[in-house]
Amino acid sequence: MHNKHHIRHLIFSSIFLLALSSCGIRKSLNSLPDISGYNANIPERTAINDSTFFVGNNFLTKNKQGLWELYVEGDPLERGLIAGLLSEELMYKQEAVFLNKIESLVPSEGQQKFLRKFLSWYNRKMYKHVPEEFQSELYGISRYMSDDYDAIATPYLRALYLHGAHDIAHALQDLALVGCTSFAAWDGKTEDGGLLIGRNFDFYAGDDFAENKVVSFINPHKGYKFMSISWSGFIGVVSGMNEKGLTVTINAGKSKIPWIAKTPISILTREILQYACTIEEAIAIAKKREVFVSEAIMVSSAKDRKAVLIEVSPKDFGVYNVNNSDELICSNHFQSDPYRKDRRNKKTIQNSHSQYRYDRMAQLLDEKEKLNPEKAVSILRNTNGLDDKAIGYGNEKALNQLLAHHGIVFKPEELKVWVSANPYQLGEFVAYDLNTVFSDRQGNPSAVTLSNPKLNIPKDPFLTTETYRNYEMYRVLEAKVEHALNHKEKLDDSTLQKLSHLNPKYWKAYYLAGLYFYNHKDYHKALKNFEVASEKEIATQLEADKVSKYLKKSKRKAR
Repeated sequence: MHNKHHIRHLIFSSIFLLALSSCGIRKSLNSLPDISGYNANIPERTAINDSTFFVGNNFLTKNKQGLWELYVEGDPLERGLIAGLLSEELMYKQEAVFLNKIESLVPSEGQQKFLRKFLSWYNRKMYKHVPEEFQSELYGISRYMSDDYDAIATPYLRALYLHGAHDIAHALQDLALVGCTSFAAWDGKTEDGGLLIGRNFDFYAGDDFAENKVVSFINPHKGYKFMSISWSGFIGVVSGMNEKGLTVTINAGKSKIPWIAKTPISILTREILQYACTIEEAIAIAKKREVFVSEAIMVSSAKDRKAVLIEVSPKDFGVYNVNNSDELICSNHFQSDPYRKDRRNKKTIQNSHSQYRYDRMAQLLDEKEKLNPEKAVSILRNTNGLDDKAIGYGNEKALNQLLAHHGIVFKPEELKVWVSANPYQLGEFVAYDLNTVFSDRQGNPSAVTLSNPKLNIPKDPFLTTETYRNYEMYRVLEAKVEHALNHKEKLDDSTLQKLSHLNPKYWKAYYLAGLYFYNHKDYHKALKNFEVASEKEIATQLEADKVSKYLKKSKRKAR
């Protein structure tokens, strides 16, 4: 696990899942969707090899960059059944990775029992806030989910509630931000004057979770065809574009703990992507749904030739529209009028790294002048801080925190999209053209990639450097040191010195070493490390305060 924020994210997600088996879902146990009007008869699956499968005109195949490409069409139940059948093995693996990771992070049995009772209220009516169409699709998918975790909940309920785990985790942490950053540019800011959107989705649930990324191409019986990038078994949207050139991406905001789960953000954005072709239509859909966490939804539209932020929360709703500008930036604080005086939003700006990343994005957009997809990718891959300061690899103040599930770039007016292959956003950006992806699919399933290799953007040269190899070794060593700290294990000095040798500009390397020495009463060595850490670019105010506290305590005890 990369750092404490993501550990906490998974812990609270796990607590949420434990609540699934409690009394709060009794009513929803009897609330299965009405699938009587849909087609439940689907063809058998044909396996070409271990990475290419067909079900009628639908298919799943793995391209040479390691991205899975899923094409599914039909009514809601058909889509779910077919996606489940095609992705059965991937879903088993993805759920096992997620739930096994959770199992290792859940607190004691007593804490589980207490929190289960508390959280039983959260999910009791979520099913009322998920459109019947998407419930039917999830029901189809659930028919192919493993029964290994039925003690938590039935497959259908797990499929439904896992789409809200992200929201619940954010809300209960109040809020350990996952630091996603995005931008949109158009008119004088791009080479051709067209819309260009770039975003990093910095959701981290372990390396194994991000191993099997799925680029889905959905051809629904109602609404618009669309693509999105996520993981198997997930029908929500975190990054996507439809056939009309409307795009959606999401960035978490500061949330108050809600009393009840409502519409998961990824389900709301799925509805927007499937049923909106203009910003006005997207706003109308967002207004009619009740959400239970705060989120900024960046929506761009080829028809409108611009982008806006739809900022939603349980109590407020705002739209941020830049005037007299040809760029829009989004990190993890809100910008629209309803949130200007919001206490939690102000706290986020003051104490988190959201404003820092916003300012860094603004710098890079200014430096690049006329943007194109290649320049957009170079921005998403940037690991430096403000004014190009080296702030250490993995620093949450960087746009590229070296943990992203994916990076993505859209050109909505041309219906083109570029999706990053592993690792993070450093791998090749694979290009797709929705003009051709959805054309002539009938009766012509293809085992060949849906991508357009001629438009691919090469992998980052950083991957071949010793610096990158050192960073990957640092990640392993950081986890080892954190484990030793949590379990009061002994380490030799050379191990702790190696942390800063592998990642010398990163404050956390020195902080962890200082913490180890402090816990083992070697206050002179602790002081030395805390002094260096205090001079580095520390990610948040909370962490800076911790470094300062230990620095003062070490000085006192080292006398």
